[in-house]
Amino acid sequence: MKINIHRSRRAATAVALGAVLALTATACGDDGSGAGGDKGADGSGKGKILFWDNNGGVRTDIWKEIIADFEKANPDIEVEYVGIASTEYGSKVDTAIQGGGLPDVGGIGASMAAGIAAQNALEPLDDRLAKSALNGKLNESMIDSLKSAGGGDALYSIPTSANNGVLYYRTDLFKAAGLAEPTTWDAFYTAAEKLTNTGKNQFGYTIRGGAGSIAQALDAMYGQSGLTSFWDGDKTTVNDPKNVEALEKYAALYKKVTPAADLNNDFTKMVAQWDSGTIGMLNHNLGSYQDHVKAFGADKFRGIPQPIGSSGKRVQVSNPVDGLGLFKSSKNKEAAWKFIEFATSHAENSKFNESAGQVPSNNAAAKDAWISQAEPTKLAAQALSDGSTTIVQLPYYLPDWGTISKSDNEPNFQKVLLGKLSAKDFLDTLAEQLNTAQAEWKEQKG
Repeated sequence: MKINIHRSRRAATAVALGAVLALTATACGDDGSGAGGDKGADGSGKGKILFWDNNGGVRTDIWKEIIADFEKANPDIEVEYVGIASTEYGSKVDTAIQGGGLPDVGGIGASMAAGIAAQNALEPLDDRLAKSALNGKLNESMIDSLKSAGGGDALYSIPTSANNGVLYYRTDLFKAAGLAEPTTWDAFYTAAEKLTNTGKNQFGYTIRGGAGSIAQALDAMYGQSGLTSFWDGDKTTVNDPKNVEALEKYAALYKKVTPAADLNNDFTKMVAQWDSGTIGMLNHNLGSYQDHVKAFGADKFRGIPQPIGSSGKRVQVSNPVDGLGLFKSSKNKEAAWKFIEFATSHAENSKFNESAGQVPSNNAAAKDAWISQAEPTKLAAQALSDGSTTIVQLPYYLPDWGTISKSDNEPNFQKVLLGKLSAKDFLDTLAEQLNTAQAEWKEQKG
C-alpha cells in the first residue's frame, strides 16, 4: 500500500529551508550582521542583559533565584527576566528575528535549535565553551544532542538539563503477580500480558496513540531493534526490517493489553489514566514523577530507564535536552556568556534541576544528594553518564521534522494501531518523507 506524501508543508517551512544557507555562511566565517549582529563585539561585560525563559510560569521561580544569585556574584550586571510559555516561545523568537528585539540569552532546546540557528540568529558556542571553566564538566551526551539538533556544524546551546524517557511500573501490581521488574523488553511484554484482565478493567500497559505518539513509538522501535543510528548514509533506518518487526510487536499491544481510549490519548490524558486506574506500566518522562507520587505514594511504583534489548544494551531516541543560547544580535555577549556559565555551574545547575526534577547537565550536579532521593532522576542520570545507553539522535535539524513527526504521521500511526495500515507501509512512508527532507536540507546547505 502506498500513501501519497502531502507536500503542503513546503510553504510552511520554506523560510527556514532557505535560511539554512545563512547557517552555512556562518560556518564559513560570516560576521552575523545579517541578523542585526554587532560584528563580533562582545561588549563591556557589564550593564544589563535580557533573558527569555522558554518555559515561563513553570520555571519562573527557580530562574529568579538563579538570577538573584548571579547578580549578587556579579554586581555590575543586571539580568532582566521575561518568562514566555513554552507553547508561545518559538513564534515569539521568530517574530523578533524578523522585526528586532531579540534577547541576549534565551532558552534553546534541542527541538528548536535548528530553526533558530538556520536564521543566523544564534552565536556558535564551541570556542567559548572550550575556553571556559565548564569545559569537560558537562554531560557529553547532552552536548552531542544539542549539536546534532543544530545541524551538526556547531554548538548553539549550552545544555542545562535532560528530561529523560522513563518506564514507570506499579511495584504493588508486579509483586502481587510475581513478576520481575521490566528491565528488558522480554520482561516488559510478559508483564503487559500477565497484568491484563479486561473483564476487571485491568491493563498491563497504556500506549500513546494521540499527540506525541511518534517519538514514543520510535523509542520503542529502536529500543527493541538495537539500531544505533537514525541514518545509514543519507537514508533513514526507520523502515529497517528490525524496526518494522519491533513496531509490529509494539502496536499489537493496543486493545489487547491496553485501554481502547489510548488511541486518542496525549501525554496528559495518558498520565491521568495511569494515575487513576490499575494499569501496570506507562512510558513517559521525568516530568510526571510528582504526579505519580501524589497518586500512589512513592512506595507503589518505580520509574526506571527504558528496557534493555536482546543485544544487552539500552538504546533510546534523543532525550529532550534543554539549554541556553546566546543571540548574535546581543550587544553585551561577554556579560550574557557569564550568565550562561553561571547558570550551568555546579551549584546553580543542581538547584535548577532539583526544582525541575530533571537530569542536570553539570556532571558534578548529577552526583548531588538530592538526586538519590528522586530515584527516577538518579537512574536516568546514571544511564546517561555511565556508558550503558546509546542515544539515537532524531533529526531535529530538518525544517520538516516537526510536520513529519506530527500532522503527517500521527493519524497514520493511529491506523496502525487500528490494524488499518501495516507497520511496514507506515514506516516506508515515513522513511520516504524523511529521505526527501534530508536531501532537500543537504541541497540547501550546499
